[in-house]
Amino acid sequence: MRKWLPLVAISLGAFILLVDVTIVNVALPSMATDLHASFSSLQWVMDIYALALAALLMVAGSLADLFGHRRLYVAGLVVFALASLSAALSPNASALIAARAVQGVGGAAMFATSAALVAGTYHGRDRGTAFGVWGAVNGAAAAAGPVLGGLLTQGFGWEAIFLVNLPVAVVAVALTLRVLPAGRRGQGRLDLPGAALFTLAAAALTYALIRGGEHGWSGPLTLTAFFVAAAAAVGFVLAEAWSPHPMVELPLLRRPAFSGLLGGALLYQGAAFSGLVYLSLWLQDVLGLSPIRAGLDLMPLAGASFVVAGAAGRHMHKVAPRAPIAGGVLLIAAGSALLWQQMSAGSHAASLFAGLAVIGVGVGLATPVLVSAAVGSVPPQRAGMAGGAVNTSRQLGMTLGIALFGDLFTARMRSVTGHGGSVRAAYAAGLDRIFLAAAVAGLVGAVLVALTVRPAAEPAPQDRPAPAPEPDPAAR
Repeated sequence: MRKWLPLVAISLGAFILLVDVTIVNVALPSMATDLHASFSSLQWVMDIYALALAALLMVAGSLADLFGHRRLYVAGLVVFALASLSAALSPNASALIAARAVQGVGGAAMFATSAALVAGTYHGRDRGTAFGVWGAVNGAAAAAGPVLGGLLTQGFGWEAIFLVNLPVAVVAVALTLRVLPAGRRGQGRLDLPGAALFTLAAAALTYALIRGGEHGWSGPLTLTAFFVAAAAAVGFVLAEAWSPHPMVELPLLRRPAFSGLLGGALLYQGAAFSGLVYLSLWLQDVLGLSPIRAGLDLMPLAGASFVVAGAAGRHMHKVAPRAPIAGGVLLIAAGSALLWQQMSAGSHAASLFAGLAVIGVGVGLATPVLVSAAVGSVPPQRAGMAGGAVNTSRQLGMTLGIALFGDLFTARMRSVTGHGGSVRAAYAAGLDRIFLAAAVAGLVGAVLVALTVRPAAEPAPQDRPAPAPEPDPAAR
């Protein structure tokens, strides 16, 4: 039993950082009432956390290489816990958004190191078991967020969804310091220009999408934000091309398997999870359900994801990763299409169950092997960079998905209400467009992975060295 204590410590951190991607969903109506928050503020409460994760994952991996994985993991836990306390005490929406951004900073440090800690702690058959459990936690955490959020919000208030992180973080820190070795410091330098430009590009694009949907696409601030995003993206490419220590080596993007997995990860995360924000609003604001009931009505996704990830994760090393990833993303598309067919002004919560369950199966299949497939598609010495890049794509997909789906949602609602439709009909019409967009995104992602990932998802023969220990999926 003692040998699994390190896995418990690592999984606790992975769980709270990923559950906080979606735990806010069912608490949004309560937050909006208590903090007098606008719709765009609610989007930022969700988006800023995923954006911080996406922008900082790779630089956090570089810091871990320099200072040691355990040190950065513990630092991330501490920052995450303090930011969670600040979020619970927030007097207004602006303070809550700022606290969520700091949460994302701590979460990036934890996410960038957790898989590396698993790989460095376990070997042989134990490593496969450990990664199976870790993959199940990853696959189920984001899906379980709405359920936990509903229970805590209704039982104790929305502040509890942040306060619950404190005891979990304390236990994780204590266990980590007790059972995980400190590790050694590394060498190298941070790619600060690349990190700054990537963060600026992602933030400006997200801001432009949210503002454009609320205030119009031709406004000066919206156009300026799009221009800044484009300029920063070009600057990032140039910085990576010239940097001696780039966050992403651009030649890797010319590998079809690697670039295909990055695109697939972005579409997978956006299609599976971004619509839950607006679905939670519909369940509570339109159907009048309690936070607990709203969370439980999303349980088919969480339950299916956890069961499938736990059962399949231990056996996926026997299967070419293209099959579970492409198949999982295709199932997400199919589940979204089911939701699209079922959504109407007369729909009830039971209408969601089949579609959510199918999405959950897809999430459970794809998640455990997504990072390892990206790692296997590049030379072993670039494994850390590949792991960081695919996790960054996942979080960026969540960020952009929330913003884009929000635009579709509000535009459709305005159209229906402008023609005399009821609020219930307007919400249903908005969700109808979200589910259709998610189905298309999932289908594109599945096709992209199927066409670009080779059956073995291995590096080309000239890149394959003599057998060596399994690479660190998130060391950088």
